[in-house]
Amino acid sequence: MDKGSYGRRDRLMKEREHDVYRARAKLPDSTLCTECGAVFSKGRWVWGLEPKDARQTTCPACRRIADKFPAGRIELQGEFFAAHHDEILNLVQNVEQKEKTNHPMERIMDIEERPDRTLVTTTGIHLARGIRAALSSAYDGETTTRYLDDENCIKVRWTR
Repeated sequence: MDKGSYGRRDRLMKEREHDVYRARAKLPDSTLCTECGAVFSKGRWVWGLEPKDARQTTCPACRRIADKFPAGRIELQGEFFAAHHDEILNLVQNVEQKEKTNHPMERIMDIEERPDRTLVTTTGIHLARGIRAALSSAYDGETTTRYLDDENCIKVRWTR
């Protein structure tokens, strides 16, 4: 028999999902993020009052920000973008404010101005998709989207 018919025998366990920012076990209720003040309650992170005697940790979004490891990258470029720069970035920040109100793990990490484009990085892929949808709805333009499964990341390029 050839070697290919036996398959792997090294007994290495394969992870279902490789996301180092996802909790391996459920956190107890009333866990407080020491960086942003979000509270883990009923299985999700929410904005709320600081509970008494709360367990303290750093939430996944704050860890991503500290590590400078975004889950979403949006490149904004083109002549139309250059002419409407402030207006478009205002839209991007409004989308973030709306999303962040109900989902504390979805935040803009940074807005980096480069000579030929602007790069917006986010802590979650949902915010990046929401920004892409808002840009397409408001201004049309061309968008390309790439998902990087190995990094649990999305890359969006919007041009007009």
